[in-house]
Amino acid sequence: MDFIDIKILDIIDIIVVAVLLYQLFRLIRRTNAISIFAGIITLYLTWLIVRLLGMELLSFILGQILGVGVIALIIVFQPEIRKFLFLIGDRYSRRKGPFLSRILFGKRYSASGGWIEEVVSACVDMSLTKTGALIVITRNNELNEYTEQGEQIDAVVKKSLLESIFFKNSPLHDGAVIIENGRIKAARCILPMSQETDIPVHFGTRHRAAVGLTEVSDAFVIIVSEERGQISIADNGVIVSNLNGDQLKNRLENAMSH
Repeated sequence: MDFIDIKILDIIDIIVVAVLLYQLFRLIRRTNAISIFAGIITLYLTWLIVRLLGMELLSFILGQILGVGVIALIIVFQPEIRKFLFLIGDRYSRRKGPFLSRILFGKRYSASGGWIEEVVSACVDMSLTKTGALIVITRNNELNEYTEQGEQIDAVVKKSLLESIFFKNSPLHDGAVIIENGRIKAARCILPMSQETDIPVHFGTRHRAAVGLTEVSDAFVIIVSEERGQISIADNGVIVSNLNGDQLKNRLENAMSH
């Protein structure tokens, strides 16, 4: 019996596939998609066993199902695929530094103009009055698919304007405000909900929407809780809560400086 001929490229191939599968598992392990993924793996293993046993009819049926499964996978796992590709591109551009980011994306955001102080001051006031708010600050990634669904504003960021938008009787208070280049681009924007199952239950839809957007973009999101008045931020799929004004300002300035 001849020994199996294993080359260096074979080892590299196995390692790359293992890394990709591990990263995919990390993305879906705390979501509802993990059950679908497990079902697909079970179906594939069943097909392999059926082929080995020579059950031609059942093998043919399962083979046809798996043959169109690629399209089904793209549809079912579209959010996870998008998140996976975004993480790859984002990590690559971060490792290559800001120079490459400017080449790929351009400098789409600015920390100048005093708009950060306006945002922080508005959030502190809304926290004291327990006025719920969801404020998105764009960085490199454009959010046109979300701004186009909202009410177009295109106004300079002002504390009074933000507080007016999120006033509970305002027709624009539902949804998110999106800020781009120091201007309020749109209000009442609908954000994608995160499917993560380990988000604490006391966080409401605003927090889940904030996490959902930061999973698929590099946006920085500020949340003011209507129930507790707490100020939280979401960045890169992670929530940090119970911030005061100074902490919020420091984190926002740091986020916009990279």
